[in-house]
Amino acid sequence: MSLPHEIGRRRTFAIISHPDAGKTTLTEKLLLYGGAIQVAGAVKAKRGRASAVSDWMEMERERGISITTSVLAFPYRGLQLNLLDTPGHADFSEDTYRTLHAVDGAVMLLDSAKGVEAQTRKLFRVCRQRAIPIFTFVNKLDRPGRDAFDLIGEVESVLGIGVYPVTWPIFRGGTFRGVWHRVRQRVYLFDKEHATSSSTAGAERPPVEVTGIDDPAVKEALDERGYDQLRHDAELLEAAGDGFDSAKFEGGQLSPMFFGSAVNNFGLEAFLETFCELMPPPRARPSDQGPVEPARPEFSGFVFKIQANMDRAHRDRVAFLRICSGKMVKGMKVRHVRSGKDLRLANPTVFMARDRTTVEESFAGDVVGLHDTGTLEIGDTLTEGSSFSYEGIPSFAPEHFRRLALVDPLKRKQFARGIEQLAQEGTVQLYRPPAGRTGDLVLGALGQLQFEVVKYRLEAEYGVEVRVEAVPWQLARWVHRADGQPLDPAALHEAVEGLVVLDVRQRPVVLFDREWALRSAEKFHPEYVYAETASGVVVRGA
Repeated sequence: MSLPHEIGRRRTFAIISHPDAGKTTLTEKLLLYGGAIQVAGAVKAKRGRASAVSDWMEMERERGISITTSVLAFPYRGLQLNLLDTPGHADFSEDTYRTLHAVDGAVMLLDSAKGVEAQTRKLFRVCRQRAIPIFTFVNKLDRPGRDAFDLIGEVESVLGIGVYPVTWPIFRGGTFRGVWHRVRQRVYLFDKEHATSSSTAGAERPPVEVTGIDDPAVKEALDERGYDQLRHDAELLEAAGDGFDSAKFEGGQLSPMFFGSAVNNFGLEAFLETFCELMPPPRARPSDQGPVEPARPEFSGFVFKIQANMDRAHRDRVAFLRICSGKMVKGMKVRHVRSGKDLRLANPTVFMARDRTTVEESFAGDVVGLHDTGTLEIGDTLTEGSSFSYEGIPSFAPEHFRRLALVDPLKRKQFARGIEQLAQEGTVQLYRPPAGRTGDLVLGALGQLQFEVVKYRLEAEYGVEVRVEAVPWQLARWVHRADGQPLDPAALHEAVEGLVVLDVRQRPVVLFDREWALRSAEKFHPEYVYAETASGVVVRGA
């Protein structure tokens, strides 16, 4: 097949949500409908039931939450879907931010009873800044929830984006019975008895009866009150709003909305089919040399995630690469732009969570895993020879700080290797004293749970037991000179009232123990810029 054809088949997206909105369940069910799995696993593993496919880390299976991004590639009706399942927990939002740089669209999942929640707002802002298409799926219609019109109003007012309901919920006596697909003018009725009486409720695709809104069978299935409500809602929707605007949708200004229940699979088939019709293929990516089109023949891509020990038997390290242009072929030689050195892509792989398969070729839009010995970093650009860089992936100032005390001093070498590896992954931010100075290693994180993950992984993957201890630091800022000249850490140490350290990429950082110290530094030493984020690449065409 031709390069444009293969690129045109790719659909790369993420699911974003507040914790407990049902994100991992929705992910599993999309895999079920895509044929990637035959029976969906339970989100919280119970005796005799499978754990969620997308949660491959042992700690995720124990807690029933997602704490690291999983890459899930599967075909569906002639398309290649690349789903990046991201952590829903706010403590791991930086991993989600990085992942959103690698997708071409997102599904925003809402709890029908809770609507737009705090974490949803944060992640939506990242999507909005990148102007990527956003689908909205209102979940948990099998439970009591809020009025659908109220939810539309909340999304529009709180998030500032237009909403076009593509499907609409249908009820009988307060029980969710199906959806009306406005675009297709079809009613999807669900067999509720199948979902409630089966021992594998929600684990298989439910029987669906598809018919028109005027079919007498619809009125019979809903009873008179439910049918009258459907008719009333349909008339309101058609009278109230404009038609669907594809340009606004692809620019991130209009969100198609769907309703359903992921746990029962109700409404998912209608959503997935419409998603495949509306979701755009890969688009041009901004770089420091201007936009790079996906159909550009030269291969290029960037690293957005690094994960160690996915295969604990081999202590491997995998760099996740988003291909942005051209075609990648197994064994090809590529340019590592940051170092200027050439690398050979010996065994690129695609993923289904932890499971991996070596691929001979991949195309723009695909996400592949590269075996890495420590050369690659998050944000690195690989090309087939050109020297340009894709936009940098920002690091965010942490909100919590700790130090780790080693329980067994004889494990110092394993500890150093493990904490360095986890910092390079972005699991936690690591700060160390500049050359010539002594002091403790300090860890920074956006959420407290990140420290638990570090402690757990050090013990499980590196055999190192540590204690997590408090430190006085409350704020961190990346610092550089306002005039663009090289920064002298010793001079910075003399100037500000804080701890001068270097992050894992050797960028100067100052840790402050209170807000007043930061404000004083900004006031009395304006020769320095104190930044809450660190990126590193200025792009054109963004």
